[in-house]
Amino acid sequence: MTFPDITTDLKAAMPQLRGRLLANQSLAELTWFRVGGPAQVLFTPAHEDDLAYFLKHLPKELPVYVVGVGSNLIVRDGGMPGVVIRLAPRAFGETSAKGDVVTAGAAALDKRVAETAASANIGGMEFFFGIPGTVGGALRMNAGANGRETRDVLIEATGIGRDGTKHIFTNADMKFVYRSSGVDPSIIFTSAKFRGAIASPEAIRARMNEVQTHRETAQPIREKTGGSTFKNPPGNSAWKLIDAAGCRGLRVGGAQVSEMHCNFLINTGNATGHDIETLGETVRERVKANSGIELHWEIKRIGITA
Repeated sequence: MTFPDITTDLKAAMPQLRGRLLANQSLAELTWFRVGGPAQVLFTPAHEDDLAYFLKHLPKELPVYVVGVGSNLIVRDGGMPGVVIRLAPRAFGETSAKGDVVTAGAAALDKRVAETAASANIGGMEFFFGIPGTVGGALRMNAGANGRETRDVLIEATGIGRDGTKHIFTNADMKFVYRSSGVDPSIIFTSAKFRGAIASPEAIRARMNEVQTHRETAQPIREKTGGSTFKNPPGNSAWKLIDAAGCRGLRVGGAQVSEMHCNFLINTGNATGHDIETLGETVRERVKANSGIELHWEIKRIGITA
């Protein structure tokens, strides 16, 4: 499937644009699942001001979605109409540390935040080492692992509104809850500042090793997967409910519930976006029938069906 090419009109309306516009660009290669159709337009801004300029001049009727490294994302097979924005690491991936504060661009890997903190003897951010996403995604979904969450360390976040206006959000402004924030979904985060506590290098590295060992022994990190599929219900674990419903190893087409950790779905090699989403919905139905508990997606799903 292809969409009408609107890149020529967009370029004509934005003569000062520095970033790259691509028509009907595959999104499958930008996601860990390696599935899904194209973006009508894929825009990679050159820098923060370029992003603001683009958003200010973009027709308001065009939908906009942001992708990071695609580690927590299913793109449907029909692709994504409108504009998909990808913040490149070169322009938005810098990290630095001063005192007990780490500053990071939205395209910086969460793992890089942990490494930057560790190099400056800043503790409290080791949990980021086990999150396979970017800072932008961590801000949007209050990413967490090993008992810690983004809200535990965030000082402030910077973002650009749909009208091109720059905003700064304090920790309280983010309205964090479990695996979500209350900031307007149209805001595109560009950077953040985090505060930890000065600690011994040995203690920090030991904690990071614990985080990595847990991931390697408990999660199918070498598969085409999307991380934790469903949020943990209050007082319960999604994987335990899925296991109790007999879904471990369940398949739909080329998609399978991981045998290693059944809150992970995997692409065994030839899955479609439809296969993966259908498998997830099947799991939700079986868990509801078995336990009466409704699981809610943690993985984001975008686009249209083929």
